[in-house]
Amino acid sequence: MNGAIIGGTGFYDAGDLLRTESVETPFGTVDVEIIRHGDSELGFLNRHGKGHSVPPHKVNYKANLKALEMLGIRHVLAGTAVGSCNPDFQNGDLILLTDLIDNTRGRSLTYFDGGESGVKHFDMSDPYCRNLRKRMSETAKDQPPGFKGEGVYCCSEGPRFETAAEVRMIRQWGGDVVGMTNVPEAQLAKELGLCYAAVSVVVNMATGMEQGAVDLEYGDGLIKASMQRLRKLLKDSLIAPLDQDHCGCSNALIPL
Repeated sequence: MNGAIIGGTGFYDAGDLLRTESVETPFGTVDVEIIRHGDSELGFLNRHGKGHSVPPHKVNYKANLKALEMLGIRHVLAGTAVGSCNPDFQNGDLILLTDLIDNTRGRSLTYFDGGESGVKHFDMSDPYCRNLRKRMSETAKDQPPGFKGEGVYCCSEGPRFETAAEVRMIRQWGGDVVGMTNVPEAQLAKELGLCYAAVSVVVNMATGMEQGAVDLEYGDGLIKASMQRLRKLLKDSLIAPLDQDHCGCSNALIPL
């Protein structure tokens, strides 16, 4: 397989299903859909499960990423639905993520909790693989309007939305969009030596960015069209073979 896609809110399938692989990992069993796109086979994971039954803080991130690795997958692209903290990013915009901020609490963040697994440290200077980001940027040029811009993702614990004060804090930190799922997904991929990158679809303005309560627009035609664009972009970006020779994802371990 050329790679895998992880879908989030509003992105529950990736198209032409060939079969489902049930993968037994040390962290639980994961069903990975194998889809066809052109002449390629790709893996697909629905992050929130059937019927959107798994909230962000309960997603089995460790099992998901381990299952992909056990299938021999080395390149993972993820889609995320986000709120915008940046007035330049509006509903329906696709944002190429370049960095992240962890504002979660209580999640299991690493495969290495000491004991038999030992203590390991990993370089996160490039949390989203630069090679995959380059590939998606090139692919997006042929799919106008492409990306609205690049942005920093802040991950909140959820499932509640942020307060207006928290959004002001996120903006001061340099965050452009806020979601609930890229942590620990991004760093677990790094620990496994996988190339991982993500694209966000803006589905609402974050709390306090507009007057009134947060208004989710999942059913809006603009958002639906953006989700379709995202689906095609991620799949097309994985058609051509990729390597790990032009990034540091496979050797992010920092020796003690």
